[in-house]
Amino acid sequence: MEYLEILKYVTPSIVVLVCAYLILNKFMKREAEKDKLLLQQKQADMLIENRKQVLPVRMAAYERLVLLLERIEPQSILARTVESNMMAIELQKALLVTIRAEFEHNYSQQLYVSDSAWKAVKDTKEVIIQLINQSAQTVAIDAKASELGKRIIDNYASLKESPIDGAISILKQELASTV
Repeated sequence: MEYLEILKYVTPSIVVLVCAYLILNKFMKREAEKDKLLLQQKQADMLIENRKQVLPVRMAAYERLVLLLERIEPQSILARTVESNMMAIELQKALLVTIRAEFEHNYSQQLYVSDSAWKAVKDTKEVIIQLINQSAQTVAIDAKASELGKRIIDNYASLKESPIDGAISILKQELASTV
């Protein structure tokens, strides 16, 4: 009989304890879900904010790379580099130094563009360097710079496709898909 008496007092306590456990457990799960959703929202907001901050920098990178490509275009670089009384070998060296300096000045832009876009820029630079070197091999050692310049422009014009236009097209397409 003593057991029945004890059971009368203990049973309601056990029922209250089980109910309290179930209610607290459900409450804790809801709070955990709220915290998880809040964290996801904060992460999404941070991602949006980061994109807002990075987009202008990326656009500037595309602009600088297009400018680099335009500046190493043979007619453009020749207009800026050739000097009167310059010899062909001097022009060749000056062109190569200028191209490498332009490229090195914009080297960090690769952080903001895709690998394929950066490869297009690098490949274009190499094609222009190769074009200059091949053109220099076809003129006499004592030739004037104007002769080399004409040869470079003629060789560039004879290409089926402009490597500079192709690289700029890749940059434009990539930028359009980014924005």
